[in-house]
Amino acid sequence: MNPKSKILIIAGSDSSGGAGIQADIKTVTALGSYAMTAITAVTAQNTTGVKSIIEIDPKDIFNQIIYTCEDIRPEAIKIGMLHSTRVIRSVLKALEIIKIKKIILDPVMVAKGGAKLIDDKAIKLLKLKLIKKVLLVTPNIPELEILTKTKILNKEDMVYAANKLLELGAKNVLVKGGHLANKNVIDIFINKRDIKFFNNNRYKTKNTHGTGCTLSSAITTFLSCGKAIKKSCELGIMYVNSAIKSNPKYGKGHGPINHLTSLKIKTKFK
Repeated sequence: MNPKSKILIIAGSDSSGGAGIQADIKTVTALGSYAMTAITAVTAQNTTGVKSIIEIDPKDIFNQIIYTCEDIRPEAIKIGMLHSTRVIRSVLKALEIIKIKKIILDPVMVAKGGAKLIDDKAIKLLKLKLIKKVLLVTPNIPELEILTKTKILNKEDMVYAANKLLELGAKNVLVKGGHLANKNVIDIFINKRDIKFFNNNRYKTKNTHGTGCTLSSAITTFLSCGKAIKKSCELGIMYVNSAIKSNPKYGKGHGPINHLTSLKIKTKFK
């Protein structure tokens, strides 16, 4: 099978393989595209939490982006963990040079175990500058609460807060509703012309590590192959739900999901 498109991932590394760059590469590859990377940080973590974060020099992040794109130009870009203002500025500078239009931002702020992954000054710069440069922002509810300083208790609050992001310059927003204590999971896609509610079953499992990274990478992959932005969100959600449902139950904490859910191996190996 030949890759259908090329994608650059700008994000941090997760040593346990469930989230971050590792989850992104697995997702892009499983969905049939070619993954390239610009690593922003190296974390020591497992399913129970984050032990340490080693920052990559912003100059090296800039060089990873530029040098990669000079040789293999991506159809789309996924952005994940950006932990400081220096990192965000280096990414913004690189984006101005490479001029890719299909960019998805997953505003990673807090790890599944509760560790903070971005400082307050970086959050402010992300709101003022980076949100305006991307095609889609994919916050979960805690991230959206931080970005909009709004308490979110229901789907009406999700819509209200998402509109605040549109006022800040976001073109499209996908709010991930998994943190609400509802029977079903409601995700909401919204822009200034359209709104779409995705209503799906909630699976009783603690193995949801890396769902946000995986979803944004899946959306980026579908978008890079020519799907419309709303359809890409729908297909990405379907992929993640399948990956959650078939998770491998690894680890003692919040385990990873099954990124191979899209692969059907017909040959029987003995």
